[in-house]
Amino acid sequence: MPASSTVKLNTGAEMPTVGLGTWKSQPGAVEKAVEVALKVGYKHIDTAAAYGNEAEVGHGIKASGVPRESFFLTTKLNNPDHTHAAEALDDSLKKLETSYLDLWLMHWPAPMTPEYKADKSVDWLDTWKSMEKLFKENPSKLKAIGVSNFSVEYLERLLKVVEVVPAVNQIELHPSCPQQDVVDYCRERGIVVTAYSPLGSDNSPLLQNDVVNKIAKKYNVTPANILISLQANRPASTSYQYFISNGLFLANLKVIDIAQEDIDELHAIDKTHHFRACHPDWTGWGSLGFPDCKDADK
Repeated sequence: MPASSTVKLNTGAEMPTVGLGTWKSQPGAVEKAVEVALKVGYKHIDTAAAYGNEAEVGHGIKASGVPRESFFLTTKLNNPDHTHAAEALDDSLKKLETSYLDLWLMHWPAPMTPEYKADKSVDWLDTWKSMEKLFKENPSKLKAIGVSNFSVEYLERLLKVVEVVPAVNQIELHPSCPQQDVVDYCRERGIVVTAYSPLGSDNSPLLQNDVVNKIAKKYNVTPANILISLQANRPASTSYQYFISNGLFLANLKVIDIAQEDIDELHAIDKTHHFRACHPDWTGWGSLGFPDCKDADK
């Protein structure tokens, strides 16, 4: 399908298709990256309490001079904060120097202790109920809530009891990790899928992949632009790019239409070169229901 510039959330809000992600950004570089991105036309900034850079992102937003209402801002609830979501929300708002979030995600369905050890005494479903309550009681602070790193198995458990259907599920998505089962499940239920690491993360082998480079040459764009545009060519999907280079900001802001045969060839890369940049086993909660990660449950 043709690439989209925005997608509509189940709240009715429009969410820009391409955004700037701040994961793995070098300390000191985030502020400038956010400032430049907003100045050159980015309409979506994504951060997280776990990244430790919300304050820098806030400084970058302020330095850009771009009105807050003109762009979409996402952050995420950290794993050790599952038992005190309200305080965590206020902390994020304070660091970001904003009165509201366009989207607040549960970063992982993996509650942790302050020492980042799995806390099996806490049920992430209770965390979601806390987020729902905050969403209902604070419409001026929260415009939408969603999840991140949720497999079909975990989404099924969640949707059996929700009062508020997540607006978004942010997951790792690229040709070596297409997760079509999650994408299809979300699409059928009106949940927008956002791709993190659409390039396969930093130093990704996908940037040197023969198929990616062949298709990039066909469209006269960079391999990175192909990988970001791939997600924008999926219905109800968005993606983030993680570059801290002004030139790459401009090159990757524009998404292109990709022919279906090229999309199919890109997705076929997974058959011979599957990998995850962020395997869920680091959480101490095993596979989190992802079929390709079941080895973590042994």
